[in-house]
Amino acid sequence: MTQDELKAAVGRAAVAYVTPGSVVGVGTGSTVNKFIDALAEARMPLAGAVSSSEQSTQRLKALGIAVLEASTVERLGVYVDGADEIDGRGFMIKGGGAALTREKIVADLAERFICIADESKQVGVLGSFPLPVEVIPMAAAQVARRFAALGGQATLRPGVLTDNGHPILDVRGLRIVDPPAMESEINQWPGVVTVGIFARHRAHTCLLGTATGVRTLVF
Repeated sequence: MTQDELKAAVGRAAVAYVTPGSVVGVGTGSTVNKFIDALAEARMPLAGAVSSSEQSTQRLKALGIAVLEASTVERLGVYVDGADEIDGRGFMIKGGGAALTREKIVADLAERFICIADESKQVGVLGSFPLPVEVIPMAAAQVARRFAALGGQATLRPGVLTDNGHPILDVRGLRIVDPPAMESEINQWPGVVTVGIFARHRAHTCLLGTATGVRTLVF
């Protein structure tokens, strides 16, 4: 199976976790696009969706799925999103699509985080994928120096601003053996909006696309 076919397979599998008539949380990225397409194909009746990015919002609306503001929703049953990396405990690196802050906001509303990914995203230790960090512009250099002290090399992602209007630092050279502790530490640094470690908001279930089919991992 091609990577695109693996993404389509996990996107279809995730539809089974959505309750008809509910409001579903929807993430961002190429794998999530397959999930959105699968939702539309299933013609499942939904009260609506809460989206983590403008890109996903446009796709949902184009397929006839109503998009609700997060502020109008108190709780979501499930949030479906991809990952740039996921380890054996359900901890993830996210933010390759520059939507990490809004993704955490929507994930925080959800009772369950369903991660959909192909098997290339599964790792033993997080950190091979550059860690995205959304920052306030005036703090970018200061935050980069803090990462240098930890052995990381932080560079601004060229030509990219988040939907919130902020730049992103991509940090290479980290080996994240304790994701909850590192997430908590970085979130305290002045000027950091969000770090792309999803430990507090880890996956509850991962639908992993493999050459032999979709594997279900429960954490």
